[in-house]
Amino acid sequence: MTATGTYSPAPGAAPLARMITAQAALETKMLLRNGEQLLLTVIIPTLLLVLFSTVDVVDTGGGEAVDFLAPGILALAVMSTAFTGQAIATGFERRYGVLKRLAASPLPRWGLMTAKTLSVLVTEVLQVVLVAAIALALGWSPRGNPFAVLLLLVLGTAAFSGLGLLMAGTLKAEATLAAANLVFLLLLVGGGVVVPLDEFPDAAQSVLGLLPISALSDGLRDVLRHGSGMPWGDLGILAVWTVGGLAAAGKFFRWE
Repeated sequence: MTATGTYSPAPGAAPLARMITAQAALETKMLLRNGEQLLLTVIIPTLLLVLFSTVDVVDTGGGEAVDFLAPGILALAVMSTAFTGQAIATGFERRYGVLKRLAASPLPRWGLMTAKTLSVLVTEVLQVVLVAAIALALGWSPRGNPFAVLLLLVLGTAAFSGLGLLMAGTLKAEATLAAANLVFLLLLVGGGVVVPLDEFPDAAQSVLGLLPISALSDGLRDVLRHGSGMPWGDLGILAVWTVGGLAAAGKFFRWE
């Protein structure tokens, strides 16, 4: 307000950090309010953890079943949020023209993707806390280097985010919905989450071991179950998927 009592408007966009934070908060609220996504991201992983930890359905090797299952369920939680949930939500935002309108706002496109990534990370923190609490109540005894676990989770998130955005930005929304759920189910069975990879034929093991979900679950299992050092091989696989997925998403993503 000036000395003469008149208003002096200062039009312009809000600071970039504030725009990204506001968009990330909105994305998180929308994700947590979506019943279908909540089912994928929270309920299914926790139910699988409780079921397979308390019922002798699959042979998880020596020791407590929860020690084998908890790292795999953490990997599944990352995939369900960063890949499946993000692909479906972004696919329908693209179909309804939401992305087109947001792309025309003062928030740059890379800022929108950053906000979506922050939303995924916030959701994953809640998932990790919930899964870890349930696993500890079931008798889980984690070990290993927390930094290695954090690095695996971050790289896994980046890898699945790139793949999810690639799918959402190239397929129709209905196709994304079907494909994302199908991939989720296939990787749940064949990604070493609840069924050890050594249960599969040797030829299949060599291929399945290169999948991002297998690298993430095996890396987490090596650290949290066996107390191994930095799982460089699994980190390398995740890094390749991260670079390839994000590069492909950046090149082929269509906003309309």
